[in-house]
This record gives sequence, C-alpha cells and structure tokens, in this order.
Amino acid sequence: MASLRPRRSADPISDSESSDSREGDEGWDDVEQDEEETTEVISLLDDKVFPDVLSMLAYCKESHGFDFLAVRQKLQLDFHGSVKLVNYIRHRVHEGSPVTEDISKADFDQDQFLKPVLDDDAVIIGLFDLPDVVPEGAPAAEGQGASVVDDLLQRNTQLQEELARVTAQFESYRATVAETLDQRWGDVDAAEAEAKAAGDKGKTKAGEKPVDASKYYWESYAGNDIHETMLKDTVRTEGYRDFIYNNKHLFAGKTVLDIGCGTGILSMFCAKAGAARVISVDASDIIDKARENVIHAGLASTVTLIKGKMEEVTLPVDAVDIIVSEWMGYCLLYEAMLPSVLYARDRYLKPDGLLIPGACNMWIAPVADGEYVMDNVQFWRDVYGFDMKAMQSGIWDEVRVLHWPKDRVCGSPAGFKLLDLYTIKTEDLTFSSSWKSELTADVDDGLDGLLVWFDNFFAPSRESQGVGLQSVADEWAKEDKDRVAFTTGPFNDETHWRQGLLLFKHKDGEASSAALKKGTVIEGEVTFAPPEDMPRGLIIKTEWSVAGEAKKHSQSWDMR
Repeated sequence: MASLRPRRSADPISDSESSDSREGDEGWDDVEQDEEETTEVISLLDDKVFPDVLSMLAYCKESHGFDFLAVRQKLQLDFHGSVKLVNYIRHRVHEGSPVTEDISKADFDQDQFLKPVLDDDAVIIGLFDLPDVVPEGAPAAEGQGASVVDDLLQRNTQLQEELARVTAQFESYRATVAETLDQRWGDVDAAEAEAKAAGDKGKTKAGEKPVDASKYYWESYAGNDIHETMLKDTVRTEGYRDFIYNNKHLFAGKTVLDIGCGTGILSMFCAKAGAARVISVDASDIIDKARENVIHAGLASTVTLIKGKMEEVTLPVDAVDIIVSEWMGYCLLYEAMLPSVLYARDRYLKPDGLLIPGACNMWIAPVADGEYVMDNVQFWRDVYGFDMKAMQSGIWDEVRVLHWPKDRVCGSPAGFKLLDLYTIKTEDLTFSSSWKSELTADVDDGLDGLLVWFDNFFAPSRESQGVGLQSVADEWAKEDKDRVAFTTGPFNDETHWRQGLLLFKHKDGEASSAALKKGTVIEGEVTFAPPEDMPRGLIIKTEWSVAGEAKKHSQSWDMR
C-alpha cells in the first residue's frame, strides 16, 4: 500500500514532529510546569507517549512483543546503528508495515535511516542512557571461565527487573498526576462524561483523553519542510493571494476565519487586504511559528491564532463573514480536511458569507506510457541480472503521486465530481461517479492507467460562482476579472499536488488491455472512500470497459 505523509511534501516518506523539553528532575513541581517543558517519548510502535525511553521500551516488549534491547544486542549495534534501527522501525510503522524481532542489519544499513523520522526524537536522544551492548564472544577474565555467561544472564535479569520497576513507577505517577489535575481544574466529571460518551472504544481513566487517530496528521505539519513546499508552489499560493488582493472590497472591515492556517500566510493576506479581524485555527504546533510570523508582520492586533481542532475550539465570535482554507489533499480528498471546513461553514458562516475557494471539480483521463511501466515496474525483473519480482509486490495497489507528461494522456479528460462547497455535505465525500473518455490517439500496447486531478475556483459571490462539472479553470476565470481559478492537472504548470496515477495491473510482459484506436470510447465508474482503519487516508476504486464491450476491468488503489 502507498505510504504517503500529508500531501504537502515532495517526499511523502517521513512525518515531522516537535518534541518538547523538560528541565531536570523537579519532583512534583513538574505538575505545575507548562506543557512545552515536558519531554515526550513517543512509542516506536504506536502513538502512546511515555516520560522516558526505558518505560517506552518496556511497553513495546509487553504490548507488542518487540524487545528493542534484545534486537540491539543481537545485532551488536553501536550508537549510529541504533539510530538507524530506531528510524527504520518508525518508517515501517508509518507505512503500516509489520515490525518483528526478525530484523537483520541489511534491512536498515542505509544512510537514509540516519535522518530522524521525527524531529527531536526523544528515543534517539535517550540512546545515550541505554545499557551498553556487550561485545559478542567477549573474552572472560583469567580464571573466570564460564562465569561470564552467568554474569550476562544476571545482568539481563537485573535490567528486566529495573524496567518493571520503572514501568510501575510511571503508572503510579500518571495516575497521581491525572487525579491531581482533575481535582485542580474540576475536570473529573468532564473526563468521565467523555469516556462514557465514547463507549467501550473510548473508555479511559479519569483525566485521560481517547487516542486521537489523526495525531500523526497534526504532527506531520509541525516542521518547516511541508510548509516550504506549499509556499514555493506559486500556482497555489499566488492563486489565493491574487483573489484576496484583487477583491479587497470583499475583505474590508470583515471577520475572516482561516482553517488550517499553517504558517499564517493566508491570514496575513486577508489582514493586509483590510479585514477587521482574522481568526486563525490550526491543531499543529506550527501555529506557534505562525504567531511569531504574525507579530513580525505587525498584524498581531488583527490576527488571533487559536490552537486546536476546528470542531473542538470555541471562537471568540458567533459568526464570520468569510472562511478561507487551503484544505485540498492529493487527489483532492486525501487527508480528509474538508469536513472541518464544512463544520465551520454550518456553525459559523453567515447566511450570505463567502467560502474561499467556493468550488472544486475532479477530473480523470486514461494514460499510456510503456516507457514508464518499463522503468518503474518491469525494471524489477532484471536488476543487474537478478529477477527481483518480489519487489513488485503491491506495486499495482498504490496511488502514485507525480506530474505526468501531457503527451502521455491519451484520452479526453472527464469531469466526474463537482464539489459546491456551499451545499455539499460530509457524507457526500464518499461517492461513486460515472465517467467517459474518448481516446485522442491510437494506443498500440493498451492502456497503462488513469490520471486523477482537480481544479479550484474562487468567486467573489455565491451568485457569480457558476461552476459546472466540466468547467475548465482557465476558461472559467476569463469570464470575470474578479474570478481566480487554477488546475492541478498535467496540461498546466506543476503544483505540489501533482496528479494521482492509478496504474493498471499488468501480467508478466503483457499489456493491461488490447490495442485501441483513436476515437474509441472508454467508460466506467470511480469510487472514493476512506479506509476504515485510517480516516484521513483514501481508497479509489474503478470499473471500466470499452464502450459496447461486455468485458469489464476492476481495480482499487490505496493512499495512506
């Protein structure tokens, strides 16, 4: 399955996370310290957080059957080898791949695993404090003989007992802190009500919050790389800027809500355009840097930043005039941020309020490129004389994010879904739609897949929107000087969203379909839905056939 971090990055491999720090051991005074002074050790195998590395490793061994210290000892890893092992494990977990103790050095002995998957990973920092690796076959001192083995076994027993003791201390500490905080802030009833409402799945001790399934998503936006990629996407950033600055009369004296504000760039555009008040919301730690950006820009009196999920925060106003948000993911709906915008629309937007953007439409088209298939799929069948067929496992099941050559699009684009953001509902984001395309060139070796992309539309009023399923961004924008639109398709400048390639399955050396002539009509149905175990992921399915033929092709692709 595809392993994609949120679509902002050009390298969707690793998550970024900011880890806080705590100074020294100050006993129970820690309870009164600010949250940013607390060291968080995130589990190697899930999202649980611990106060120290040993507690975390004990948990991984007990709950997941993975003994990090044993693997480290077995492989005789030095510090750099241990760093690679940590990052390898985190990378596997992020991909959704299993992690077992049957790991060899060859699995992670690559320089890429020296780069932390999590920024300021407390586990890597804590490697300095772990027990030393005992050299394999270490010579015994004269006269000691086999007693060295007994000493090692005794040492191992001591370590296990120490881990158990630390784990017990941590559980006691956590329970005491939870009770103390609940009594101090009067949250006991609220916590119990929350657990009861969540049912069996959300039952927790008083003071503990249910696990946030989207925690990885917020954490991935804490670093700079993702935001740099977005800001350098001039099609995207200048599209928002141009609409806001070209329509300053819409913003003058108005209250604006920016959802998922990131670095604050859209909020500052709105403030510069004359908004009386801008409220910026983001659940990621990036909002701390956004606050600094707003202060340095001299806009602190206009822009108010609030950290939290849109559905959970309370705004300082009852209603807003405009909602602006850059919520779009790969293939438009990857990341599932749009429901937060729709929640805010229904909760806060005035009846005549404006949404920016106001509409999106989605496109699909057949593609054919034998060279691409040869270079990226068949390549594995002859790698320096070796058949690495095993590397093709799952290769057909991934949505590939790339900028496709426009001359390799062999059929007319078909609009298959229009999202009118003023009327669409969250349940409408899981859907099936029909599509039809006419081939624009002969396809001698059969089709290789389908390409998916979307267009964004910015209109100065609901009445002037006028977007249809087959509306083309450039043509629509030309109809009114106050309109702005841009496409993420293959026929225009590349954006950081690029396109989603749905690669058809090929049997060994065979095409996915017969040769087809120009003018042949291809038709089918495409389905978008989130995976049950990952609400911010995306599964795309399609059935297609040559018009008039009974034979149907069916396939699904995953984005995680």
